[in-house]
Amino acid sequence: MQQRAGSARTLVVVRHAKAEATGPTDHERSLTDAGRVAAAELGRWLADAGVVPDHALVSDAARTLETWDELADAAGWDTDPEVSSALYDASPDAALDLLRESPAGAGTVVVVGHNPTMGYLAEILDDGDGDDDAITALVTTGFPTGAAVVLDVEGEWSGLAESGATVRGFHVGGR
Repeated sequence: MQQRAGSARTLVVVRHAKAEATGPTDHERSLTDAGRVAAAELGRWLADAGVVPDHALVSDAARTLETWDELADAAGWDTDPEVSSALYDASPDAALDLLRESPAGAGTVVVVGHNPTMGYLAEILDDGDGDDDAITALVTTGFPTGAAVVLDVEGEWSGLAESGATVRGFHVGGR
């Protein structure tokens, strides 16, 4: 996966890794052992791709926080995430609004959330001009647990819009 020449920013959209089917509440569902392995593998893939976040936005659910911890540890990142209760049940439009509030100086932002929002967010941001293999994998695989799409974004976060990013890579941890 190569970064496009002249790309100003990178956005990584992540769906949490595989979680337990039940918990005391949906909010408290933890990752399975396989989910922890997949999240760590995803972190290594992102590190190998040269992704280092300046900012991270993570849902406040247990499974998203655990996904962040596993992938950040495996990637060697020391970024403290912004934990968001609003991201937990955000619509794609609301998630896009949250991303528009990312710090102006952040060159790379990672968002870790839930489906269907994360998958739909990746779809609406895609301008269709990206890596053909990554787009094909995204379309044919969907956005399963442990999935991440890496997007190139031109312009400021505050101006992030539908069809405003180019798919550079797609990967599902643990596969």
